[in-house]
Amino acid sequence: MARLSNQEGLAEWLPRSLAEERPVVTVVGDAILDGWWDGLIERFCREAPAPVVQVQRRNFAPGGAANTAMNLAALGADVRFASLVGQDSAGEELLGRLAAAGVDTSSVLRHPGMVTTTKFRVSSAGQVMLRLDDAATEIPSEGLEELAAAIPGALAGSDAVVLCDYEAGALEGPVRAALMNSLGPGRGSQMGSPGFRADLGHRQRTLVVVDAHHPARWAELKPDLATPNAQEAAGLLGTELPGGAARCPFVEAHADQLLRVSGADAVVVTLDRDGTLTLRSSGPDSSGIDTDGAGPNGLSASHRTWARPEAEKQASGAGDTFVAALTLARAAGLPLTTSVDLAQAAADVVVHRPGTSVCTTDELARHLGGFADTALTADELARQVQAHRREGRRIVLTNGCFDVLHRGHTRYLNQAKQLGDVLVVALNSDSSVRQLKGPDRPVNPEADRAAVIAALSCVDHVTVFDTPTPIPLIDLLQPDVYAKGGDYTPEMLAETAAVERYGGTVTILDYVPEHSTTAVLERIRATGESQES
Repeated sequence: MARLSNQEGLAEWLPRSLAEERPVVTVVGDAILDGWWDGLIERFCREAPAPVVQVQRRNFAPGGAANTAMNLAALGADVRFASLVGQDSAGEELLGRLAAAGVDTSSVLRHPGMVTTTKFRVSSAGQVMLRLDDAATEIPSEGLEELAAAIPGALAGSDAVVLCDYEAGALEGPVRAALMNSLGPGRGSQMGSPGFRADLGHRQRTLVVVDAHHPARWAELKPDLATPNAQEAAGLLGTELPGGAARCPFVEAHADQLLRVSGADAVVVTLDRDGTLTLRSSGPDSSGIDTDGAGPNGLSASHRTWARPEAEKQASGAGDTFVAALTLARAAGLPLTTSVDLAQAAADVVVHRPGTSVCTTDELARHLGGFADTALTADELARQVQAHRREGRRIVLTNGCFDVLHRGHTRYLNQAKQLGDVLVVALNSDSSVRQLKGPDRPVNPEADRAAVIAALSCVDHVTVFDTPTPIPLIDLLQPDVYAKGGDYTPEMLAETAAVERYGGTVTILDYVPEHSTTAVLERIRATGESQES
C-alpha cells in the first residue's frame, strides 16, 4: 500500500519494482558497434596539418538498436534482439557483448555478404576529433529473407516491441512486410503475468514503440508510441523547427499533425537539453489504457519534461536509454506521463558519462534516491534564488501539500514551470497538513513528499514551510510569479497582497480538486481490503 500511494511519482523503489516484472521486450532494428578510441595529442603529422592521436584506450559498446536492447536488459527486461550483422570481427564483438548482458541474440542473423556497421570515434582530452563509419552499402536479399522468417518467432509472447529504424537497411523489404503482418492494428494480446501490471492497468495488446528516422514509414502500424527527435519531428512536419524558447510551443502547436502523420497514439519528441514534449489525444489509447491527463473532446494534450544537463560530455545513446526506460515503464502499465518522467531520469543518468553507456536498475534507483533529503532550508533556498537572479532567470513559486501525487498535480506543476525558468515548490509541513486535511493526513511524511516532488524534472528546488500561509517565504524570495491552483481569483488569496507589494505576478492555474487525492486513497484502501479478503 505504501508503494501504491506513490504510484504516479518517481520513488527509489520504482525501478526495482519494474525490474521484478521482467516484461518480455523484442527489439528489431539496425545494429551498430560503437568504438571509442582515446589518446594524447602532442604533435601534428608531417603529411598534413592533422593532429596525431597516440591511442591509449580502446572501448567498444553496442550501438543503435543494440544499445536500446542493452539498456532494456540493464533495466530488468527479458530482451530479444532481431537484426542482421556480418560474419566479421565487429559482428562477433557486438554479439558477444549482447550475450554477456543477457540479451537473447538467437534472432540475430550473421551473413557473410555484409559488413557489420561500426562507428569509431577518436578523441583526446574529452574532445572527439574524428568519427570513422564503416557500413554495408547493400544488405543481401537472402539475409533479409532469413531475418523476415525469424520475426514471428522473435515477436511471439512479447509484452512490447521496439522498432529501431535508422534506415541502414535491416528493416526493409521482407522484414518490413513480416513486421506489418505481425504488428498491424489487429495485433493480438500480449502474454504477460499479472501483478504490478495488473495493479496499474494491464494492456490489452502488445505495446509497439517506433524509434525511427522517418516515423511516418510505420504509420499504418498505428503504434502506441513514436519517439522522434527534433530533426525527425521537423521531417514529419515538413518544416524546420524554430530555435530557442520558441521550439516547444511550435511543436505543441503542431501536435495534431505529428499524431496524424506518425499514426501513433502518442508522440514523445526528444529535444536534447530542452527535455521532451509528449503529445497525445484524449480518451483511451489503442491499448485500452486511458491517456492520462489528455485534453477534452478529442483535443491533443501535452506533457513536458526538463533535462538536467551538466558540463558537456562526449556522450552517445542517451536517446536509446530514454526509449528503453519508456518502453519498460509502459509495458509494465505505468501511466504515460510517469513513464516519460522515468525515462527522462534514466537519460539524465547516462548523458553525464562519456561514450556509449547504459543505465542499470540500481543506477536509476540511486539517482531517484538521491533526491531524498534535498529539501532546502529557507536561507539555503534564498541563496539559490539570488544566484538564479544574477543569471537573469525568472523565478516561479508554488505551494501545496502534494501528499498522494496524482496526474492533476504533475500537470499543474508542468504548467507552473512554463511560467518561468526556475520552479520552486514549497511543501506544507506534516503538522500544517494535519491542520488543513485532518488527523489521518498526510499519508506520506514531508521527507518522502519532498523526495518525490524533487525527482520531477520540472521542479528545480523544494522547501518545507510550517507557517499558516507561505507569505513569509514569499517576502523572503520575492518570486517573479506566484502560481496557485484552485477555483478562485487572485483577489481571494491572502498571498496576493504580499506578491503585489514588490511587483510580482499572481497566476491561477488549472484547478486540482481535493477529491482527486481522496479518490486515490479510496482506491488504495479498496485494493488492500480486496487482497486481505
